[in-house]
Amino acid sequence: MSAIRRRIGERLVEAQQNAALLTTFNEIEMSAVAELRERHQDAFQKKYSVKLGLMSFFVRASVEALKKIPEINAEIRGDSIVYRDYYDIGIAIGGGKALVVPVIRNTERQSFAEIEKQIADFAERAHDNHIKVEELQGGTFTISNGGIYGSLLSTPIVNPPQSGVLGLHAIQDRPVVRAGQIVARPMMYVALTYDHRIVDGREAVTFLKHIKELIEDPARILLEV
Repeated sequence: MSAIRRRIGERLVEAQQNAALLTTFNEIEMSAVAELRERHQDAFQKKYSVKLGLMSFFVRASVEALKKIPEINAEIRGDSIVYRDYYDIGIAIGGGKALVVPVIRNTERQSFAEIEKQIADFAERAHDNHIKVEELQGGTFTISNGGIYGSLLSTPIVNPPQSGVLGLHAIQDRPVVRAGQIVARPMMYVALTYDHRIVDGREAVTFLKHIKELIEDPARILLEV
């Protein structure tokens, strides 16, 4: 077992043993984001030299949802709850030897392009095992996209001492009811695993519902409503 795999194993066992983990689920229609990406992809890529991906939408939506439910951006230290007023989001990336979670700092101040550039840089360097140790430390919340590997549903594990992790999954056309009619829409299941010691079920459901509302109406992300 490599040193990095051994350390990952220790952290995962720590999370399972020391936190009261619970997972809640929802599903999101991805039509609006898909349309927006298709409409602006060429101009975005020409201007910023990076593709407009899905992850930047979920990073920005997560920031707004974390502002609404600050417990998920907090951590337990001893007998205290420490609330943070900044949002350092870890992005789970398949590296050359193992899954790594580099952190995008102060995402609340960053544009879609800045977020996409950092994710692209992390992905390239993770493939070559060039992620620095300090880039893996200090995150306040994590997003993991198992959908790129085809995962339809999963229960992600919290990265301690964080209190929450958002799991994204594969987008599939599924039948849904809209205006009384059964139609096919691109749908994604999302999962939020959270530490029940600090986050109640009501807050977790509210958080995930707000993510859903923002992704289904992405103009709200820019308006921060």
